[in-house]
Amino acid sequence: MKELTTVKCGENESVESALKRFKRKCQKDGIIGDLKKNTEYKKPSVKKKEKQKAARKRAMKRNKY
Repeated sequence: MKELTTVKCGENESVESALKRFKRKCQKDGIIGDLKKNTEYKKPSVKKKEKQKAARKRAMKRNKY
């Protein structure tokens, strides 16, 4: 079981700064990316096409310079 991401608010710390720390911690742990990735189901063929498109884009970018 995964451990939940927690942030303890300091005595003189504002809620906004604690929220910023929480967001950074979630970003570092990869929680945000997992949520975005799993919001909708993609067929394996669609995933494969997207992967190939990204590879072509990287290759074009590499050859551009």
